[in-house]
Amino acid sequence: MTELFLGLDTSNYTTSAALCDREGNILWNQKRLLPVKEGERGLRQSDAVFHHVKAMGETAENLRRALAETDGKLTAIGYSRSPRDAEGSYMPCFLVGSGVAGMLSAAMGVPAYAFSHQSGHMMAAAYSACSMEGMALEDRIASPFLAFHISGGTTDIISTTPDETGILHAERIGGTLDINAGQLIDRLGVKMGLPFPCGAAMDAMACACGSKVPKAPVTVKGLSCNLSGLENKALQFWMDSGEDKVLTSKYVLHAVAMTLLKLTENLRETWPDLPIIYAGGVMSSRYVRPFLSPYGQFAEAVYASDNAAGTALLAREAWKRGIPYGR
Repeated sequence: MTELFLGLDTSNYTTSAALCDREGNILWNQKRLLPVKEGERGLRQSDAVFHHVKAMGETAENLRRALAETDGKLTAIGYSRSPRDAEGSYMPCFLVGSGVAGMLSAAMGVPAYAFSHQSGHMMAAAYSACSMEGMALEDRIASPFLAFHISGGTTDIISTTPDETGILHAERIGGTLDINAGQLIDRLGVKMGLPFPCGAAMDAMACACGSKVPKAPVTVKGLSCNLSGLENKALQFWMDSGEDKVLTSKYVLHAVAMTLLKLTENLRETWPDLPIIYAGGVMSSRYVRPFLSPYGQFAEAVYASDNAAGTALLAREAWKRGIPYGR
């Protein structure tokens, strides 16, 4: 019977579950976006918790089917306990995944390991990049690497190193000083009447736009950036353009790309030799990627956005290393 490792992640916008085997292959990867009312720019934490609880019933049934189809047995569970690997990092939405993991662990007599949402992202991105390059995941996580985690909830530059157990520790070394890149995109997208989350629609329009747009302000100092000023400029551009969605989408995504490019160049000055991996939902953008591709690797879209595949892989690593339960 195949030994399987379950990952659970209940972020602010997605209920995720995944299974991997002992060899580190992702066998099942399910994601369900939480509903956001038209015209709103996100969810309150209380609403996110409510929708995660509702989604867990369907997730449990799909997990049962996946276990039956693979003829596998659940060996260990990994779950996201907090947004980041930092003291005091907390969001109520992660309590849902934590509670389900604890219940499954007690009922089935298997260990459950806690990780940060960000470490899960880093692991999934490393898995995806290694798969595309034919590199062993174990080799990548055995050495330090750098990463960008760019989403609605984070615009972080991460130093990723093996921790005392040999698994990933993600430390923020730079990023935004105000709003996040995904927040910027969603705020402008909702203003333009696009469905939330707005990244995919804006990306499609930006890629289809053949017109030039004026240079947008890029505010970068060292490894830090500010994006709130860009939001004001983009709103003004939207009105001055006659509320042209296509032009405004390109204006916003080009500014995001130039901001990330400048941050990458500054990062390379300090760490010229360490690999860079780009992860997070914004890094799925077909418009943004070409500007950054000379500098690093990208996770496939399914592993760039919120997912539980990285958490399942982290559980596998913890179990293989015999890390004590309740990490």
